Parts: sequence; C-alpha cells; structure tokens
Amino acid sequence: QVQLVESGGGLVQTGGSLRLSCAASRNIFNSIMSWHRQAPGKQRELVAAISSDDITSYQDSVKGRFAISRDNSKNILYLQMNNLKPEDTAVYYCKYVRVFPRADYWGQGTQVTVSS
Repeated sequence: QVQLVESGGGLVQTGGSLRLSCAASRNIFNSIMSWHRQAPGKQRELVAAISSDDITSYQDSVKGRFAISRDNSKNILYLQMNNLKPEDTAVYYCKYVRVFPRADYWGQGTQVTVSS
C-alpha cells in the first residue's frame, strides 16, 4: 500500500497561483506520477503526468500555465499552477502508478476554487 496526501489547495482569484503537493509514503523514483482533477458533474480528467525519466505531459487547457515536478529524495510530487481560471476549479488528486506489479494508488484530493 502507498499512502498519498495532497495539500496546498485553497481559494484564489482569477489569475492567481497555487502550488499543490503530494507526499507519498513510499519512494516515487520508479513510479509514474500524475495529477487529475474532477469538477462537480464531470468525469475525472488527467491534468499532468511525469515519468520516472522526468518526461512531462499536460492537458491542452493547462499548457503554459501548470508545471508538474517531482522530488524523489523527499517523495513529493508538485503541481505549480499559475494564471488560474474559474474553469480550473475542481478537486485535484494525486495518482501513483506502480508498474511492476501493476497497481494504482490515489490520494484523497485537495479542493481548488478559483473565483471569477
């Protein structure tokens, strides 16, 4: 089992910034890490992902505004969010993917609310 604890969410105005953190109870150096979000009435969607080789990918709507990174020595995943928009309002979840054997772990989520 891997425990994931997200933090850093909150209420911000349009154009503001937040940095989300995800602390893992196990090492993350050999795992695929990602951030997902879910707004009320919508499907959970992938926001950003980072491989063990630090290759990143982003949903088109957040490109240029969000940045995902990882600190393997501290077992923490980050999501820097800049120029936030009301459309970014959602619960943000951290995901840990163990490749061998295959297993997925999710955090409890942290609420991000962007006021218009």
